[in-house]
Amino acid sequence: MRTLIVGGSGFLGRELVRQCLLAGHEVAATYLTRPGETAGLEWLPLDVRRREDVDVLIGAFRPEAVINAAFRQTDWTTTAIGAANVALAVSREGGRLVHVSSDAVFSGAAIRYDETCVPDPISPYGAAKAAAETAVNAIVPAAVTARTSLIIGDGDSSHEALVHALATGRSKGALFTDDVRCPVHKADLAAALLELAASEYRGVHHVAGADAVSRYELGLLIARRDGLDADRLPAGRRADTGLTGPADVRLDCAMTQRRLRTTLRGARRFLGDGRR
Repeated sequence: MRTLIVGGSGFLGRELVRQCLLAGHEVAATYLTRPGETAGLEWLPLDVRRREDVDVLIGAFRPEAVINAAFRQTDWTTTAIGAANVALAVSREGGRLVHVSSDAVFSGAAIRYDETCVPDPISPYGAAKAAAETAVNAIVPAAVTARTSLIIGDGDSSHEALVHALATGRSKGALFTDDVRCPVHKADLAAALLELAASEYRGVHHVAGADAVSRYELGLLIARRDGLDADRLPAGRRADTGLTGPADVRLDCAMTQRRLRTTLRGARRFLGDGRR
């Protein structure tokens, strides 16, 4: 499959690139500031905020599938308008579109959210992601919107880096006991996105891990896996900080999981405590 990974130099994008190459796909990937280090593919500079540039790149590469993993949490234009620009180009050129969204589109008021739930964001980033979903659905009705949660790797994600910094005293702060998500391993998420890209499914899909855990529990799991002193991890409550944004958001992935061969493992399983 001729595949374009938009945002290919990012954390998820690099894993998508790796799996595409292993599967023998003809793949290209975009970057904003510097290309990724993976060899064997074409790295293409792209600012998704520039509609003409998106049109030219997708028109020249003519992918069968586009996976859009580009975003910036503090940049509405990249996250929302950029997604619309990608969708417009795919609509004109044809092919499959998988748009990566986030559990940040929800407020947490309902706690559990399945694919039928309507976004009710309470943060600027969540609002940008919700706007992107609306644009993608309107422009490319056959697209897949894949909402996910915290993405964890094998020591290389930002949350894992934070846990290491807190456990070794290199950083101050706390991991919240009342901030709950459904973390997903990058390999599971990438495999699921590529499955969806090769399928005929459309609409919203939830692609997150099977376990709902707090950021503190997640930190304990990471620390134990990596041989750190878990007792050194500071705990706190989000409710005591005044920080805005959703606290407890749990994505129900049952419908999506029934459609996938890829198992969406829970954090307790992929971080190795043996409970699942």
